[in-house]
Amino acid sequence: MDFNVKKLASGAGLFLTRAVQFTEEKLGQAEKTELDAQFENLMSRADCTKHWTEKIYRQTEVLLQPNPSARIEEFLFEKLDWKVPSRVTNAELLGQYMQDAAKEFDLGTPYGNTLEKVGECEKRLGEAEREFLQTSAISFLTPLRNFLEGDWRTISKERRLLENLRLDLDACKTRVKKAKVAEAKAAAEHELRIAQTEFDRQAEVTRLLLEGISSTHVNHLRCLHEFVEAQAAYYKQCHLHMQELQKELGRLPNAFALNSTNAIATPSMVTEGSSSPVETDTLKIEEVQAPATGTRKARVLYDYDAADSSELSLLADELITVYTVPGMDSDWLIGEKGNHKGKVPVTYLELLS
Repeated sequence: MDFNVKKLASGAGLFLTRAVQFTEEKLGQAEKTELDAQFENLMSRADCTKHWTEKIYRQTEVLLQPNPSARIEEFLFEKLDWKVPSRVTNAELLGQYMQDAAKEFDLGTPYGNTLEKVGECEKRLGEAEREFLQTSAISFLTPLRNFLEGDWRTISKERRLLENLRLDLDACKTRVKKAKVAEAKAAAEHELRIAQTEFDRQAEVTRLLLEGISSTHVNHLRCLHEFVEAQAAYYKQCHLHMQELQKELGRLPNAFALNSTNAIATPSMVTEGSSSPVETDTLKIEEVQAPATGTRKARVLYDYDAADSSELSLLADELITVYTVPGMDSDWLIGEKGNHKGKVPVTYLELLS
């Protein structure tokens, strides 16, 4: 018990000495041992690394999981060492709703059939998203968090210890200056030598840890490359899924009304010499002549394989000439490149002025 009281009193005395030294330094009443410029640069670099790693980590969390409630739940599960429950992505949920709706509306109808196909694509997009989230969490988020919760905590602990030993060292220097009696001065100088040795040893330990920040940068660089690869693979997969969906939808029979106020064309809408929506599909492309005005240039967004001889195959990024013909479905244009022409879907084009 006496030992604990003495230890407590000693600790309180040490704390008070450090507090006095710190206060006097702030007031300009005591000298402060300065670290060399290289050491200061290392500490600055470490602080900068911690600051931006934390910001990048937090924002990546938001990117991968925008729902704050879900993030908190996942955090608690990890802290309790429980298995994080698997979540259905928003795209998967949307896809399921579309497929359920398709069954209600009848898969034999154009709307029901389209809902089924779009719903299936949305589910594939959701699966790709879940895989991307898992890969990114392992290859990018985890290493950043390990640095913040592991290496950085160690660095911070050793820096605090170095600062305390620096205060002890400067307090000893002050006592040496104030000592008047030879015995008191000798005792103070002895304490100063011990304090200097402990400070130098801790400075070296802290310096080695701070120099390790370079290795941290190399590790985070590798993780960043892996994150970019995962993101590129994810967006590429999504792009391919959407291309396939557009091709499928482009081959479906058209069921859109020509009149925005009616779902089905009425007899009064079909006059002599005009074409019905069904008849436009049998339009002979070779008989179509480009109008004197109204032609435009268009850039092809995606590759498109013609479904039959009336359509024109396209390659991404090529430029073609497009125009409309009377009675033609608004989802299609007539496209020309070289000596070839045929119907092309509007959704595959970027019309240029």
